[in-house]
Amino acid sequence: MSKAQRMFAGLALLLAATMLAACASGGSVATVNGQPISRADFEKKLESSPVARNVLQQMVQEALIAQYAKNNNITVSDAEIDQRESDLKQNFPNGSWDEMLKARNLSENDVKTALREQIILDKALAKDVTITPAQVKQYFDKNHAAFDKPEQVQARHILVSDLATANKVEADLKSGKNFADLAKQYSTDPGSKDKGGELGWFRRGQMVPAFDKVAFSLPVNAISQPVKSPFGYHIIQVEGKQPGQTATLANSTPRITEMLRQQQEAPLIQPFLQGLQQKATITTDPRFQDLFPSPAASAAPAESAAPAAASPAPTK
Repeated sequence: MSKAQRMFAGLALLLAATMLAACASGGSVATVNGQPISRADFEKKLESSPVARNVLQQMVQEALIAQYAKNNNITVSDAEIDQRESDLKQNFPNGSWDEMLKARNLSENDVKTALREQIILDKALAKDVTITPAQVKQYFDKNHAAFDKPEQVQARHILVSDLATANKVEADLKSGKNFADLAKQYSTDPGSKDKGGELGWFRRGQMVPAFDKVAFSLPVNAISQPVKSPFGYHIIQVEGKQPGQTATLANSTPRITEMLRQQQEAPLIQPFLQGLQQKATITTDPRFQDLFPSPAASAAPAESAAPAAASPAPTK
C-alpha cells in the first residue's frame, strides 16, 4: 500500500471515529412515524460492527504513536506538514484535491492530522532506512524517462453544441467580453463551466486530438476559432505554457530518495506498530478485549508448543 493510500485509509477511519463520537450523547438519532430510534440502540449497533472495531484499533494506534513521539522527543512542525500536503496535492491536478476531500467528507484538518502521524512514523523509522548515492543513481539510470517533465499547457474553454453559437461566443470574446461570464452562460461542459471554463494544466495526449493540437499551437492569451471535437465546438484560450524538461540526476535525486525511502520503510511500519502495542498496557470494554491481547496471552502458544517437540515423529 502506498503512503497516499495509507494516509487516506487513516483519514477514512478518522472520519468514522468522528461519526461514532458524535453519537455519545443521549436522546434519539431519528424518528420513524413518531417512533424514536434511540442513540443507545444506534451505538450498540455501531459498536458491534466491523467499522467500530477498526475505528477503535485506529484510535489506539494514534494514541501509541503520539505517546512514542512525546517519549522520544519527536516533534513535527506546521511547515513539515504543509510541505508534505503540498507534495501530496501534486497527485491531484486541476482541482481534484478539493473534490476528493468533499467526496470523502474530509477537512484540511483531517488531512493534517493524518500527515502528522505519518511524519512521526517516518522519523521513528529513519534510523533503519539508508539511501546511498549509488542506489539513487542506479534507480535513475533504470527509470530516466519517468522523471522527464513533459511540455504542458494551461487553458480554459467554452464548449457549445453548434457552430453558430460557437461563432457568436468567439466574436463576443474578441470584442472584449469576459471569458468566465460567457463560460457560465454558454458552456455545456459541467466540469468547467462554473469555474470559468478553467481546465488547469495538462500535457499532450490528455485531451482529444483536435483540442490538443490547437491548445499546444495557440499563442498564450490568444482566442481560438471554433474547434470541432466529438463533444461539440470549443473556443479555447491558452493561459500559460511550460516547456518540457529532460531530467538530470541532480534534479531527480530528492524525488528518487523519497521513493526509495518509502520502499524501505513500508515493511517496517506494521512491525513497529505491533511492537508499540505489545509493550503497552491496553484495557478495553470486554466486547473489544480480543483486539488487544496481552503480551502474556500472545506468548502462551509458544510456551505450550514446547512439549510437542518431544512427540515421536509420525511413521510413513
